[in-house]
Amino acid sequence: MNRTITRWGASAAISAAMLVGLAEPGQAQETNWLKKFKDPNKESITLKRQGYFYVNGRYFTDVGDPNTVGGMRMTGQQYVEFQIPKHVKHRYPVVMIHGGSQTAANWMGTIDGGEGWRSFFTANGYVVYLVDQVGRGRSPAYNPLAGYTPTDIVTYGEPFNRPANVLGRERTWTIPEQYMDWPQAALHTQWPSFGRPGAGKPGDPYFDQFFASQIQSRLDRTGREIQKDAQDAGAALLDQIGPAIVITHSQSGTMGFAIADARPNLVKALVTMEGGGRPTAATGITWPPASIPLTYSPAVTDPLTQLSYVEQAADPTGLLLTCWLQREPAKQLPNLQRMKHLLVVSEAGSSQRTNHCVSKYLTQAGVQNDYVNLKDVGIRGNAHMIMVEKNALQTAAFVASWLEDNLEKKGRGHHDDD
Repeated sequence: MNRTITRWGASAAISAAMLVGLAEPGQAQETNWLKKFKDPNKESITLKRQGYFYVNGRYFTDVGDPNTVGGMRMTGQQYVEFQIPKHVKHRYPVVMIHGGSQTAANWMGTIDGGEGWRSFFTANGYVVYLVDQVGRGRSPAYNPLAGYTPTDIVTYGEPFNRPANVLGRERTWTIPEQYMDWPQAALHTQWPSFGRPGAGKPGDPYFDQFFASQIQSRLDRTGREIQKDAQDAGAALLDQIGPAIVITHSQSGTMGFAIADARPNLVKALVTMEGGGRPTAATGITWPPASIPLTYSPAVTDPLTQLSYVEQAADPTGLLLTCWLQREPAKQLPNLQRMKHLLVVSEAGSSQRTNHCVSKYLTQAGVQNDYVNLKDVGIRGNAHMIMVEKNALQTAAFVASWLEDNLEKKGRGHHDDD
């Protein structure tokens, strides 16, 4: 079954000089989830160790490059950085995977210069791993010219997609309330300069900082090569560090399900923020909730002929898009049934219009999950970029509360590494 959570009880900022002095208007939060946690903006963090490493790199010989003879290259490697607090209080580390056009910088801080999700989880006793997706950021991409691409290796686009454009970011992430492409956009208040003239546009120092972080992605219109590389790299990381909690956002939502399917014994909880694939009658999400093969029971070898869908009743409010579920009897997702699932959407973002369908699809496939719209737990006014907006740590604290309730209430395994 799925549980749609409608209400839960409540359970020194460093700002860049150029950002100091802007007021922070916006909607007040109804619930202070931070109350029982350490706030890294107010308390120092003592680390035992921090560093980085790479996983999943593989060598190949570039026989198609006329400038080298038998030249060896590497592909598929993924950058991983980690922080280990002096006092580790939780049995399972947290792995955070960013979304499209992003890097691990998303988790490091908020747009207004505050501490981010990594600092929150580290301050509260979690070992934290951040990754740059394969072929992006600090995970180098093998991207040869058209005539030199070897035939026996997957490359990263020819060429890359262009980086994000300003209008697209304004409409969907920074000021959707000014465009109203979906009704809930009117509720967006958590962009740091909300209410100020020019907020969320070029010239707004918060927007300029955010837009500078946007990065080109691989040209893979189906998403399958990207998801497969993410699955391989995520599995390699878990094989190295052991059981963990995986947190994904947006594009990486499908990757989280693929990684969990490949390593069901190592993913102890999967937190999917505004991500995952919604099946329709004609969709690129060929293995819901992903685009690459997942383990179904009875087994599926050809999803186009062995998975079929039925359109569900339309949402009477018109606020949510119509879901498509499997034709009964529904095939099950046994590997995804083996871990805890939390699906999170924001009050003002567009993902709530489709992600309820991901939750319902999982439920039909036997995957218990908690589906939460943040407004229903007192966290108000967010759009898509939940982890970089003003109230980012409120959501981080809500997620941490959910993890404690679902992973640690029984047989809590706290330990200190001094």
